[in-house]
Amino acid sequence: MCPPKTYRDLFKPFHKRLNDWVHQHTSWKTFIHSCGSIRALLEDFIDAGFDILNPVQCSAVGMDPPALKKDFGDRIVFWGGGVDTQRTLPFGTPEEIRQEVRERIRVLAPGGGFVFNPIHNVQAQTPIENLLALFETVREHGQYPVR
Repeated sequence: MCPPKTYRDLFKPFHKRLNDWVHQHTSWKTFIHSCGSIRALLEDFIDAGFDILNPVQCSAVGMDPPALKKDFGDRIVFWGGGVDTQRTLPFGTPEEIRQEVRERIRVLAPGGGFVFNPIHNVQAQTPIENLLALFETVREHGQYPVR
């Protein structure tokens, strides 16, 4: 809904000033909420000073988790992307949820920079068995080593 040129011309200068101020005057981190296929904007978001991306809509075009981690994982935190809330979580089996959650943790967590969260809000009518599979798998596989 916002081409990269439009973002660069209209929003990025303001975002850069705002993020620079926050980083110079506080210890806070900033995040941008942008759904969908936003890969073409990620370099701009990073350049504008955002620390965190939420959500990480892995089902959108160009939002392949291994490629995102490889290309951006050392420069921005992925907050989300843990399980697809449009297909897998509401319509998959508990084993499909476990498999997707394990895979997303395996891909996005190494080296830090990943906060497990579903891609977006959990939808109404999501089976409780699927939510339990999600929570159990995160509890089992989603811990960073304690330092």
